[in-house]
Amino acid sequence: MSKVLHVNQNSFDEEVLKSQIPVFVDFWAEWCGPCRAIAPVLESLAEDYNGKVKIVKINVDKETDLANKYNVSAIPSLIIVKDGKEIDRIVGGATKEVYAERINKVI
Repeated sequence: MSKVLHVNQNSFDEEVLKSQIPVFVDFWAEWCGPCRAIAPVLESLAEDYNGKVKIVKINVDKETDLANKYNVSAIPSLIIVKDGKEIDRIVGGATKEVYAERINKVI
């Protein structure tokens, strides 16, 4: 079972902004090749950081208001939210090691 949570406008505040642990948010789309390529990496990170960091996905085609709110102009865009505030952003695909390094800075 996937530990990556799919979030929408209705669940965003509760799952991301009010989270007690940092949240790694993946803004993605089904048609995006790099987004699909990093999906297994995010699943692996969700396992590795279970209970320390929440990994969520937001489909930019379905959640345009959230994408606009966070000024997402290219995907994949991954942001780290802690205490309800964006504290880091990675635009484009990267390796598991790069993502882990950024996550480790906030936990």
